[in-house]
Amino acid sequence: MLLLAGLGNPGPRYADNRHNIGFMAVDEIVRRHSFSPWRNRFQADCAEGRLGGEKVLVLKPQTYMNESGRSVGEALRFFKLAPEDVIVLYDEIDLAPGKIRVKQGGGSGGHNGIRSIESHIGNNFWRVRLGVGHPGQKELVHGHVLSDFAKADKVWLEKLLDAVAGEISALVEGDAPRFMSRVAELTAPPRPKKPKPAPKDGDAGDAAPSPSVSPTKSDD
Repeated sequence: MLLLAGLGNPGPRYADNRHNIGFMAVDEIVRRHSFSPWRNRFQADCAEGRLGGEKVLVLKPQTYMNESGRSVGEALRFFKLAPEDVIVLYDEIDLAPGKIRVKQGGGSGGHNGIRSIESHIGNNFWRVRLGVGHPGQKELVHGHVLSDFAKADKVWLEKLLDAVAGEISALVEGDAPRFMSRVAELTAPPRPKKPKPAPKDGDAGDAAPSPSVSPTKSDD
């Protein structure tokens, strides 16, 4: 069994915040793969299902971001799982919008939700970092992540959520490189078609055909 935790803040006020992209990702996974209805358990909204033949419990901690570890830790202890059985999806300001990185272990990178989970279960869990971009200045970060996605973000955001939900089974089965590769392929903008080269002057291929002339006898 695996725990799949999406991070965010509960309630409609925060629903469309950049900080809630983890909630958005697991919502799409639950919808796409026909998981059970949500119910409250482990201080979280929970849904159960299967991915890649593996039983999975999806969590959306309702403790607010800074206390996410309370919910994850409670579920992990109940099912007697190890930290490596936990996959956490969350927002990452140090990645460009729409980019994704997957890693087991590491530091919190200043993310309070990840810091809380580390304090409850250690740091050997899997992290799926979903890029939301950086506002450019450190003092703007708080307002940036607690602001809603702009209308212009919807195009890449929907592509990213769709790709993550569609390919999550690869990560659950232990193939992180394939998961990242497939998501990158599905979210990459289409390459512009190269224009056909203009015909060169005197190009025989584009020259008008010569009129057919029948040979005639000379009067000489």
